[in-house]
This record gives sequence, structure tokens and C-alpha cells, in this order.
Amino acid sequence: MFHKVLQVVPTDDYKVYIYFEDGKIKLFDASELIKKGVFQQLQDIELFKNSCTVLNDTLAWDLSGNFDPYNCLDLDPEELYNSCPDVKEPIENII
Repeated sequence: MFHKVLQVVPTDDYKVYIYFEDGKIKLFDASELIKKGVFQQLQDIELFKNSCTVLNDTLAWDLSGNFDPYNCLDLDPEELYNSCPDVKEPIENII
């Protein structure tokens, strides 16, 4: 089964809540990722949060602002699903 990401919510401490199609919510900690290679540009917290989105059915950063699925930084949804801890929805995101 392919795990599809429906929504992502970035935080001020380089974490991202990832909402999967099956109802699970995972928490990805990007604090180590942003120290490596092309991801270093995401150390700017405003860029990290403002470009964080869903592209290619997974967590991605749309650095061009064009929502181009070929021109983004995205992560493997299966890896995210299998390696990130399950969490409950954060209270501050409930409206």
C-alpha cells in the first residue's frame, strides 16, 4: 500500500506534522535534515515554514513557489510513514 500525505503543518522548531490518508498523524523532525546538502537552505525558519507543502503525495518544500512537482525538495512518504512516530493532532491546529 502506498501511503499518501494529505496535509502538512510545519512548526517553529523544524518539525512537521504529517497527516496521512489513512488517518494517522506522524511527526517529522527535520532539525538534522536541514544540516545536509540541498536541505541546508531550509535553515531559514520562514522559508522552512512558508515553502512546506504537499507535492507528489508527500511532504515537500516548494522553493520556487510554482508548486512544480519536479522542482521541489520532497521526502519518501513510505520512509516518513515507517520511521516517524505517531502523534495526536496538536491542540493549536484545531479550529
